[in-house]
Parts: sequence; C-alpha cells; structure tokens
Amino acid sequence: MSVEFSVEGRIARVTLNRPERLNAVNAEVERQLDAIWREIESRDDISCVVLTGVGEKAFCAGADMKGVDKSGLEYWAESRPNGFAGLSFRRSLDVPVIARVNGYALGGGFEMVLGCDIVVAARTAKFGLPEARVGRMPLDGGMVLLQRKIPFNRAMGMMLTGRQFTAEEMFDFGIVNEVADAADLDTVVDRWAADVVACAPLSLRAIKQTVNRTGHLSPAEAQSLRTPALVRALTSEDALEGVAAFQEKRAPVWRGR
Repeated sequence: MSVEFSVEGRIARVTLNRPERLNAVNAEVERQLDAIWREIESRDDISCVVLTGVGEKAFCAGADMKGVDKSGLEYWAESRPNGFAGLSFRRSLDVPVIARVNGYALGGGFEMVLGCDIVVAARTAKFGLPEARVGRMPLDGGMVLLQRKIPFNRAMGMMLTGRQFTAEEMFDFGIVNEVADAADLDTVVDRWAADVVACAPLSLRAIKQTVNRTGHLSPAEAQSLRTPALVRALTSEDALEGVAAFQEKRAPVWRGR
C-alpha cells in the first residue's frame, strides 16, 4: 500500500509510503487517503491522527507530476470538495490531526499541512508553494487557506515567489507549533499526541466541529450555534466524569459517551 494506516491507544497513524517519489500524491494515493479519512470519521476509538511521510527527506512533495496528462485547467475543473488529498479543507473530520513534518512539505504537501490542527516540524523541514514556478497555482487549498492563517504579505510572499521556507520561519509565521531536531521529532510528536488523547474524546470532537463550522460567523452567531458534537459532549457521561475526577484529584477515565 502507498499509504500506511494503523490505530493504537486512540492514536491513528497515517503515513505516505512513496519515498522514491518524495511521498508525492497520485490518483491512487488520493483514493486511499479519502477512504482512510472516511473510516476515521466513522470510528469512535480514535482521538488523534498523526499524518507523516516515510523517510527523512519528505513529508509530501505535493502532486505526483509523473505521467500526468491533464492540463492545469482540466485539473482545476475536477471536483475536490475537501481539497488536496481529501484533507486540506475537509470539514467532516472532527478528529484532531497532527502533521509530523519530517522533510519537504511542498505544493499539495504544504496544503495538507494547512489542513492539520497541530504542526510539529523537524528543524530540517522545508515548506513552500512552488506552483507559480512551473506555470501552475496552489489550487487545492493554498490560495484560499494561507491568507486566512498568516498575515497577508507573508502569504503573498510565499505564493508569489515559490520560495522554500524553513521550519523556524514557519514557526515565526504561526504555521508550525513546535520545531524539533530530527532525532527528537517522534518524541515531540508523541508528547503532543499524548496531550491530545488525555482530553475527553467528545470534547475534542465538539471543539473541532465548532471551530470548523463557525469561522465564517460573527462571535455572537458562533456562540449560539448548537453543533451536534457540542450538544453530545455537554450531555455526556464524560462531562460528569471530568468534573468528578477534578474534584477527587484523580485522572479521568473517558468512555466516549
């Protein structure tokens, strides 16, 4: 398989496994990823997803251009309601996603990063949207997401030059949560994942669902929106367990209901 998928201890790991192509995404990988995202959405035993690529060289170099016979217009005309690799602006995935950026995150690979909730990057990682340098554009999330996440001039500086940026620069931009030495990358990612999993599963889903569905609303409108996940979390056994555990000075036992 070009994409590895496993679940253990409420943590799902999704790993692009095409190191010979810098973990670039072709049509088959996109189909596999979409199936994985749909499976994660349907399961109650997952509280966190760690997304990465095999090897030390690349997280994902974007779309695999080898053998592509479509024009840019034909590619743009295809329906991709969830963005690059089914992730960059997917709104039905209520499980937190951590990007473990071990190397190049370019083009669609960077768009995948923009679709994640937490980003941990190796100090040697490089980020960029180089599409303009090959006569294309970041169609699957880059143009619409980046300007909403970082200051306008910095977003335009990335897209209008095609330059690659370091992990430290992306930390300064606010895209990366933490930069780690390559040897410590897994330790840091695991720490973030453990902190996420320590939270109530239904609370995590309610937070992400509410954030995803209210970004276009005013604060008052967002506050009054009763998302399904929010209502479920507020009326759950876990909501009572969390308070009881705090009062009894013990670790909570989450049941996801």
